Amino acid sequence: MAREKIEEPHPVDRHVGRRVQEKRLGLGLTQTALARAVGVSFQQVQKYEKGTNRVSASKLYEIAEFMKVDIPFFFIGFNGARPGLGEEETPAFDHDHKATKHSVEIARLAPRLPARNQKLVLDMMREMLGEGAENDR
Repeated sequence: MAREKIEEPHPVDRHVGRRVQEKRLGLGLTQTALARAVGVSFQQVQKYEKGTNRVSASKLYEIAEFMKVDIPFFFIGFNGARPGLGEEETPAFDHDHKATKHSVEIARLAPRLPARNQKLVLDMMREMLGEGAENDR
């Protein structure tokens, strides 16, 4: 018997799922709390966030209403351009890193720092990653 090919999640589904996760973490919600609010299991929320299950239009609407964001919020930063369709010089939006509670909080707090302190934190992070403190990229 031939095995079925396991499909990878569609890039849009993965992106929307990440945006749901980032917003959920930013609001300090658990998967269970979000699941209860929109009438699904926490396992379903996990699948949405991984992109393994697509979020239906009606469920995305409910999630957006609960999180108090507009639906386009979940698509911000998605680069669906294909080779030959976009400008080659435009860098792709690097969003393949899983959001954590800490990364979401860093992103939330950073804009509140004065520009000089933002640069100091950025230099420290680059140093910790072994990239060294470089001039603004």
